[in-house]
Amino acid sequence: MKLTTLTTAIIVATIPMTGAFAAALDRSGQSISAFLQPGNYFEAGISVLDPNVSGKVNSGYSPNPAAPASAIGLQDTNLSDMGDDYYFPSAALKLQVTDHFSFGLIYDQPFGADATYSTTDSSSPAALPGSLAAFQGQGLFHDGTEATKVEVKTQNISMILGFQPTENWNLYGGGVYQTVKGDVQLRGLAYGGKGTFGTYNASMKEDSAAGWLAGLAYQIPEIALKASVTYRSEIDHDAATTETFAAPSAFAGLNALPNGSTSITTPQSVNLDFQTGIMADTVAFANVRWVDWSNFSIRPTKFGTVSQNPLVAASTGKPQGFDLVAYTDDQISATVGVGRKLSEQWAGNVSVGWDSGAGNPVSTLGPTEGYWNLGLGMQFSPTPATFIAGGVKYFWLGDAKAQAGSQFGTPATVANFEDNHAIAYGLKMGYRF
Repeated sequence: MKLTTLTTAIIVATIPMTGAFAAALDRSGQSISAFLQPGNYFEAGISVLDPNVSGKVNSGYSPNPAAPASAIGLQDTNLSDMGDDYYFPSAALKLQVTDHFSFGLIYDQPFGADATYSTTDSSSPAALPGSLAAFQGQGLFHDGTEATKVEVKTQNISMILGFQPTENWNLYGGGVYQTVKGDVQLRGLAYGGKGTFGTYNASMKEDSAAGWLAGLAYQIPEIALKASVTYRSEIDHDAATTETFAAPSAFAGLNALPNGSTSITTPQSVNLDFQTGIMADTVAFANVRWVDWSNFSIRPTKFGTVSQNPLVAASTGKPQGFDLVAYTDDQISATVGVGRKLSEQWAGNVSVGWDSGAGNPVSTLGPTEGYWNLGLGMQFSPTPATFIAGGVKYFWLGDAKAQAGSQFGTPATVANFEDNHAIAYGLKMGYRF
């Protein structure tokens, strides 16, 4: 069975480009497939994710020894959808400079988060007596007026140089320029209410830093066989951060202290990609990705100082403090599928994906644990050199037990998130020249 280079390129281009609702902060999957396309190539795309993530407060959860959950209306309370829609663009340019050297630029947004909890869940309609009055109107993730929310954005530009000693081998590597910024607002009883972290705000200004990637690919064009492995380094950031505790508390004096910076190290990763022709005009493809989330954590300066306060340490049992966000496990994800050329202008594919998650319990700022998904893609090629491709994926999101940062490393949780889902859409245009 033999496939022409053009036919192979058309089929491969139909592999879904939609972003994933992946473990931890993973989004784009950091593919370099555009760089491995034959000849000169350009593509641009956009992916949109529409998640539906809701849950319930744990039965019997008590946010404060003086305020049992049943007394303030939190027992078995529903938590409405907290996953915000988001979109992210991508683009790539690959030039075959000579028979043995190639050059590529890839833009994507590899990591991110976007979530907001409702301000109407979990509040008690009746006035609370005595010492419980301070909790009136507060829910697990809101204070009656403001809700817990998080937004993290990253951008990558990868510059890749490739050397092809023969038609079959491609050795490549290059630099990565990355930016990261974020905003976090904690509200509600899950973070101690208005007395401690339930009034916390952090704004992390955009920071830029550099990393690197390296990889090796092998191909037999006549049978559409292509295999590659790509390593991406971790990247260290030092983001200037403004932190405040909005309400008077034992830690209000921290607002007068100078703001500092937050160390953020985006994780190293490895991508394995494979495809091969299995019959005329048909290829099978697979991708496996590993991301080192178990070594990832974020602890802003003032947040860390408060987490080590003797009063806080006595209640959490963590004299060394705790992180705003951290994960226990590495992420492993996999996608397998089949692509087929249907005519001279149309091609399509179907794929199945799985993601392990990054540990359970999970952070309340991203309460899902991996997924299964099913994807469909179609491509129309008005000319041999151009195409427009679209894809859709449906995600069955894994059930998760959610915990605040102070509970990390313990079995304690505040809420359960079950039976959630997401839908992703993608559109990509490409040009071969």
